[in-house]
Amino acid sequence: MAAAVTVPLAGAVLAGWLVWTPSDGTEAPSAAASSGAVPSASSVSPLPLSPSASPEKAPPLTGKVVVIDPGHNPGNFQHSREINKTVDIGTNRKECDTTGTAARDGYTEAAFTLDVSHRLRDLLEERGATVVLTHDADRPFGPCIDERARIGNEAGGGRGADAVVSVHADGSAAGHRGFHVILPAQVKAGSADTAPIVGPSRTLGERIAAEFARVTGSRPANYLGGGTGLDVRKDLGGLNLSTVPKVFVECGNMRDPDDAASLEDPGWRGKAARGIADGITTYLRG
Repeated sequence: MAAAVTVPLAGAVLAGWLVWTPSDGTEAPSAAASSGAVPSASSVSPLPLSPSASPEKAPPLTGKVVVIDPGHNPGNFQHSREINKTVDIGTNRKECDTTGTAARDGYTEAAFTLDVSHRLRDLLEERGATVVLTHDADRPFGPCIDERARIGNEAGGGRGADAVVSVHADGSAAGHRGFHVILPAQVKAGSADTAPIVGPSRTLGERIAAEFARVTGSRPANYLGGGTGLDVRKDLGGLNLSTVPKVFVECGNMRDPDDAASLEDPGWRGKAARGIADGITTYLRG
């Protein structure tokens, strides 16, 4: 920066304008005054403002809590006595859990559901959701169906999950093909009261069914649901005891060779996870 040079002048500086008095006593007008210009705030160009950085857009599921329930535990096969104990599901009592089904070559439903659940968790976390798994094969067996429901009900610091999805594959007869989503029926018995969740659970299930079909190319089950891909049940403790929106997704029939080929394909399992994630996302975004 150049040094300022001070020149002594007779006169004074008023409001930023130099006024000086010559030796004959008359006042000489300033250059601005002689031109007729009148200083005003509007005649001064404002300094350009630095644009503030626009805030980074939050992922679509920021603040949402999703519970993923991988159907069955690989360890259940070694703990038949424990999983055969019954628990209260509101309408009656039912086994704590089961081993799940398997394809004819031995590929188990428990292995399938855990793999899809991991993929689903990763997709939802990328979209900003907080994800809780009911188990990660990190316990000998279970959890029991009543505990699975409780995990969803108590997630999010006790306020409950925004959505719960239980991942499964069916064990029906060969020739029965396709996916379906199980919705809670209207149940009020014992400790079960599904009235508050029947409506939102149906919406969640419909969104998942639509996106699952779109992403995987699979068709709704040809053996139940009347071609809708939706099935309403009142005999599942995981739904009866839930106080938050919850559905089961049966991704295909492990006992059908064609469906089993898809279920055992890692690429297809990636599509299954994405279809479920897209359905959850459209539901939670309204």
